[in-house]
Amino acid sequence: MAKISLIGAGSATFARRLLQDIVCVPELSDATISLMDTNPERLALMSKYANRLVRDTGTNIKIESTPDRREALDGSNYVLTTIRVGDNYDRDIAIPLKYGIDQSVGDTVGPGGVFKALRTAPVLMDICEDIEDVAPDATLLNYTNPMAIACWAIAEATSVPTIGLCHSVQRTTLDLADYMGVSPDRVKGWVAGINHLAWFLRLEVDGKDAYPQLVEAMNNPEIFSRDTVRFEVMKQFGYFVTESTRHMSEYTPYFRTNEETIKDFNLDQIPQYLQQYETRDDSNETKILEDNNSDKKLTATRSDEYACRIIEAMESDRPTVINGNVPNEGLIDNLLNLSSVEVPILIDKLGFHPMAVGELPGQLAAMSRSNQAVQQLATQAILDGDKEAAFHAIALDPLTSAVLSLGEIREMFDEMWTAHGTELAAFS
Repeated sequence: MAKISLIGAGSATFARRLLQDIVCVPELSDATISLMDTNPERLALMSKYANRLVRDTGTNIKIESTPDRREALDGSNYVLTTIRVGDNYDRDIAIPLKYGIDQSVGDTVGPGGVFKALRTAPVLMDICEDIEDVAPDATLLNYTNPMAIACWAIAEATSVPTIGLCHSVQRTTLDLADYMGVSPDRVKGWVAGINHLAWFLRLEVDGKDAYPQLVEAMNNPEIFSRDTVRFEVMKQFGYFVTESTRHMSEYTPYFRTNEETIKDFNLDQIPQYLQQYETRDDSNETKILEDNNSDKKLTATRSDEYACRIIEAMESDRPTVINGNVPNEGLIDNLLNLSSVEVPILIDKLGFHPMAVGELPGQLAAMSRSNQAVQQLATQAILDGDKEAAFHAIALDPLTSAVLSLGEIREMFDEMWTAHGTELAAFS
């Protein structure tokens, strides 16, 4: 009987989706799901939903709910982390914007991403210390961003088997199918790189090279306008990337350095992002409240998220292949050794087995390494408590360094640091 612990269960988006996935797997019908969150209202909301879902779907799953992390982790086989540590638009987005750094998301890369890593990775490492103590056989499935930095720090600091999970490969596959006018089940890809900069090294429809078909679609102005940055990158670098146009624009120095280019590529999204930031969980919370108070019997459908597929494969011995983030131990030859890379991974009853990719095309590796320099320095800052390494990480960020002088970057960094008050007191 598997025990699955969800740390950050108050995440209305992820928790609801993962709970529905779990109740759909027969081999998990007698599992225990332990919900943990520091917010008592969110925890109560999700606990009520989980118990109702289990009852209405007729499974024997046991639901536990606790604000005590070690209690939730005790004896776990699988730990899912979906935490949010001190996200703040005013600190992560607004301060850089004042200096001219126009981030569209700011949670994975750039000044916002680095500061989020400084807040978040230490908490994840604390979770791993608890796992090592009370759940030594557990596998960690991490959904928390910034993925690459967080997973790199976890691998360096702990012994917990970890896969970093994202949904960009699945969602991009749906996008590509739409652009080419084919059903998603006909589209297959061989995808590798780093999180949010993973590339469709091979793209096939019905087993045949689909890149000519995608190029034809790209040449349609209407389709190009729906995914401007990713198509422009494919046009110039030869391959399609997994992250959305909005997010991808932050990883390069090409798209967000001036107002004209931002407008040309339809990237003027700060107001929309602010609205999304303030309301991103509202619709899901509303849906959960409606479900909790409804007289109708709840049902569940499986999503395309990887977490439950991994658990199912390890519990049932029905192997599956996913894309996940793991340490680069001979997987991608021209990316940094031991860095966090995103590659295909075979999952079976014995655990997970990352697949060696070899070398990325040179131009793709170079773009990835420019971002890995930031990730490496941010990881160093986290592991050593080194404030100056955090500054260096931001100073080398491709977008930031394309817009600001070193003096301006220092001024921005100091203002962001001050805005965090005592939250970063462990750094010197």
